[in-house]
Amino acid sequence: MNTLIADIGGTNARFALFDGRTYTPPLRLALDEVDSIAEAAAGYLIDRPRPVAAVFAVAGPVQDNRVTLTNRGWVVDGAEIAAALGIPRVRVVNDFAALSASLPDLAGEDLFPLGGAQAEPGAPLAVLGPGTGLGVGAFLPPDRVLVTEGGHSSIAAHDPREAAVIEWLRGRFGHVSAERLLSGQGIENIHAALVALDGGGGPELEAAAITARALAGECPVCREALEIFCAALGGVAGDLALLYGARGGVYVGGGICPRFPEFIAASRFRQRFEAKGRFCGWLEPIPAWIIMRPDAAMVGLAALARQD
Repeated sequence: MNTLIADIGGTNARFALFDGRTYTPPLRLALDEVDSIAEAAAGYLIDRPRPVAAVFAVAGPVQDNRVTLTNRGWVVDGAEIAAALGIPRVRVVNDFAALSASLPDLAGEDLFPLGGAQAEPGAPLAVLGPGTGLGVGAFLPPDRVLVTEGGHSSIAAHDPREAAVIEWLRGRFGHVSAERLLSGQGIENIHAALVALDGGGGPELEAAAITARALAGECPVCREALEIFCAALGGVAGDLALLYGARGGVYVGGGICPRFPEFIAASRFRQRFEAKGRFCGWLEPIPAWIIMRPDAAMVGLAALARQD
């Protein structure tokens, strides 16, 4: 008996069938080509066996088995999709529920190490993921996932330069959350703040251009922006280790960090991860990794389907 699993983003959705052991190669469908998630799923299933259940991972807070896609205004409603597709059970979860559920099954080449020692068996695992926004979650053994809105918690400065960046962003946004720095837009925010603080001018750059110029060594301001991003990422990752008691490890997901793992490893990420005063020694052995596996969410969806 198959379960339909789907990882739904703002631009694309990936679908696969899970038979209880493995899932088929995910098929990516562009959402611009359909009018709803139900239509996308129906198109995927048109020449495939009808599943007995489905689990959909969607970016956004889930209430009553439904969530609204922020980028499109579409409502992903489990009951409506079940009725439209003739599937008895459709479960809608947050995308970081799926990513959190994947953590125990990631190993080897799935992960890029960011320091630390051995993970403590049976301890909680934490994950954060800079992308369009900043997702935060955790896996609590043996089988519970914890989804939060931790990306919207306040971020702290660790030196005068960061304090000046955050203060400048406060003038633009009011509340400065972790997401205001740790996301694609966050890289742009940091760069804009640095340019303004240094009295510069010119157009504001997009995150991809800032990152490319930083990695190529073409722009000192871009490089500083990426360095501040990495340091702040390490600080928040260390905070999560403390908050969740994540001695099993902290994972960095999302679409941004796998593009420059070596830069992050050479940055102040690890220094900031452990820079928690009297708890430096407590944090020092906790391992951290970047999730390099592109279908990690599908791994987590399969785990959630297995539980169901």
